[in-house]
Amino acid sequence: MTKRKNHFPEFKTRVALDAIREKLTLAELSKKYGLHSGHISTWKRAALDNMTSAFGRRGSDPRPGVSTAEIEQLGQLVVERDFLVDASHQLLGTRGKNGEQGS
Repeated sequence: MTKRKNHFPEFKTRVALDAIREKLTLAELSKKYGLHSGHISTWKRAALDNMTSAFGRRGSDPRPGVSTAEIEQLGQLVVERDFLVDASHQLLGTRGKNGEQGS
């Protein structure tokens, strides 16, 4: 009887990212890493399902590592974007795609 092999999270992440990129087929990835295709599919699904938690907030505090300057810069970019959208609507005389009202 063979011992079950435990894979490190870093390895699983690398395999899942390769599967998400879809540059190789599942069979090619299976051969490349010496894994059953079911493992790769499971790891890919887990990576995709948990991806949103990487961008979520914990409690009401902003994400650690985000500085006030970055938040202010983002706010400035949003203001500039909104200004340019409104200016383009006025210049072109259209509202949104296919004549829909802009947001």
